[in-house]
Amino acid sequence: MRIEALRADITTLEVDAIVNAANSSLLGGGGVDGAIHRAAGPELLQACRPLGGCEPGDAKATPGFRLPARWVIHTVGPVWSGGGRGEPEVLASCYRRSLEVAHDLGARSVAFPAISTGVYGYPADQAAEVAVSSVKATAGRLPDIEQVLLVAFDLTTLERYERLLAG
Repeated sequence: MRIEALRADITTLEVDAIVNAANSSLLGGGGVDGAIHRAAGPELLQACRPLGGCEPGDAKATPGFRLPARWVIHTVGPVWSGGGRGEPEVLASCYRRSLEVAHDLGARSVAFPAISTGVYGYPADQAAEVAVSSVKATAGRLPDIEQVLLVAFDLTTLERYERLLAG
């Protein structure tokens, strides 16, 4: 599995699956979640309704509808509360479960945003470390996934990912 970092708008990527940093209702929100819902069109909301929400650390899939990606994998990251309430484990589970769901769908390429670093307040440096270590740890178990993209919205996040991937 190739793990790469890039700065891009995740809604424009031609990959098999993009991961949505969703809220537990899966019914849309702000940030990445809102952008994905807007780009995918109203069909995405319709597909999310019967899923019954999603627990933090888990992941559920829908079609990508108007996105270039075939699927959207919705995962719910932890809200940062100082790190002592299992946040790193829940965040790691988001990456692991998203890759497992992607594998089950037959996806060969998956793009992730920086889960929980927006309004959920997870410190960006720590979140990037969890992202990279979780993807690397899961990669060996899912050989059919050929490419994982860690998508940065800004240059600082991109440089953080690149540093971790090089180390």
